[in-house]
Amino acid sequence: MASAGSAFRVHAVRLGPGQELLGSLQAFVEERNLRAPFIVTCVGSVTKATLRLAHTTAGNTNEVIHLDEHFEIVSLVGTLNKDAHLHICLADKEGKTVGGHVMGGLEVFTTAEVVIGEATELLFERHMDHSTGFHELVIQSRSKKD
Repeated sequence: MASAGSAFRVHAVRLGPGQELLGSLQAFVEERNLRAPFIVTCVGSVTKATLRLAHTTAGNTNEVIHLDEHFEIVSLVGTLNKDAHLHICLADKEGKTVGGHVMGGLEVFTTAEVVIGEATELLFERHMDHSTGFHELVIQSRSKKD
């Protein structure tokens, strides 16, 4: 188990209609050179989403769904480094939810209000973990990398 503690800084961004959520957040992180960013909270809505489902494995990554209707964002969580690992839960017009690993294609409907934290003493990277077959989070102290 990898773990570390750190103070953190808070950033906030509001995205508007038609913006792509994942790409916009990654651009925000890159522009500000955030090295250990994570989602604190997010509210808003999307009209499209591409999600990878929970039963996907490294050998079977094609379990992807494409959604194309109005959804409320009821949860968005994860780390937001260059190789972001985000999960989202969306509610449709009847309140039914669907969720999964964010693959992209999250088109904002009305707004997406996102609060981003940055662990100021850490560095998040992703490296291949042969036991899972995926690039997994590697947590490092910035003092060891700087």
